[in-house]
Amino acid sequence: MDALALVEDEVRELIRRKGLDPLRQGPEVRELVDAAVNDYGERSLLGAVPALAQGEDARRHVFNAVAGFGALQPFLDDPDIEEIWINAPNQVFVARHGESELTGVTFTAQQVRDLVERMLKSSGRRLDLSSPFVDAALPDGSRLHVVIPDITQNHWAVNIRKFTARASRLDHLVELGSLTPQAARFLGAAVSSGLNILVSGATQAGKTTMLNCLAAGIGSRERVVTVEEIFELRLPLRDVVGLQCRQPNLEGAGEIPLRRLVKEALRMRPDRLIVGEVREAESLDMLIALNSGLPGMASVHANSAHDAVVKICTLPLLAGENITAAFVVPTVAACIDLVVHCVRAPNGKRSVGQILALGRRVENGIIESAMVFSTVNGILSASETAMPAPEKFAAAGYSVATLMGDS
Repeated sequence: MDALALVEDEVRELIRRKGLDPLRQGPEVRELVDAAVNDYGERSLLGAVPALAQGEDARRHVFNAVAGFGALQPFLDDPDIEEIWINAPNQVFVARHGESELTGVTFTAQQVRDLVERMLKSSGRRLDLSSPFVDAALPDGSRLHVVIPDITQNHWAVNIRKFTARASRLDHLVELGSLTPQAARFLGAAVSSGLNILVSGATQAGKTTMLNCLAAGIGSRERVVTVEEIFELRLPLRDVVGLQCRQPNLEGAGEIPLRRLVKEALRMRPDRLIVGEVREAESLDMLIALNSGLPGMASVHANSAHDAVVKICTLPLLAGENITAAFVVPTVAACIDLVVHCVRAPNGKRSVGQILALGRRVENGIIESAMVFSTVNGILSASETAMPAPEKFAAAGYSVATLMGDS
């Protein structure tokens, strides 16, 4: 056994004896690591144990092993890395600035299983043959997704999507070049005016960040309730209640789906409802809530703003055979005011590509719409003809014509 492994075992034994929780009592564990490395260094000078090189590196390695997530911890600490995934014990990848790369890190199959077990410890979620998928949040807010055989062919597939948002307000998106000042003013006024906004885009296009930035414009006296599969939203507001789904227990009971959370949220006196991501039948309950006069926002996976409208008109049909397009389409037209479509360029840069306004008229099953902002020659530009929801803007004291102007 090498020197690092010996120190690691000693620290684990000390943690066990003192009854410490490494994930919650980091400072205490760090003191143990420092003391153990110093003590080991003195013994190695006497030749009693193998020499331990680079004391500071040793401290970092041992601490990551016992209180962090081992060899993955440096990637989690690196602000430039957005995502980490393991396809096999000897295939560990990271995404840096939107581009993937194979790392030199290798594990054994048992080390991968132990690592996942440690990651799930604080979430209360489980992974076994009866439940071969798991979604969970790590202590730093990163999202963990794991799939095990026989759903995967040979190895555990692990994906960690880090919370690396560099923006929490629309102004930050302008500074990053993801949004023009004119579009930011328009969206800020739309949020203040209580428009219902759907944020669309592909995976990793920045939908969650956009929801966070839009929500920053909600009034300080408004009560916001968010519902998500896994906690990802971080709203810079003072009156926020977050709800997340729950998996069934070992007996198959106790599951709390997103649809149930939407219904429960309405009993909590919300001034705004935010649905982290709409995937299935919960879209119907969200539309019914928004149709009752409750302002809200949500995100959805889609290739374009128009595709997002088609999808939000289709998903509610999953709620049951008695739900028809004849009911859903007019409801969407009455509820959704804007679609903000986020795009991600091949170089990893994220930006707003389209802002679509929905009208109230429906003809032949198609909702009238107008592109408020679209990307022309790489620049998000305003349309001269679109006038979205003028009555809502006017009620809040805004002039749509002024917002759409160049000044």
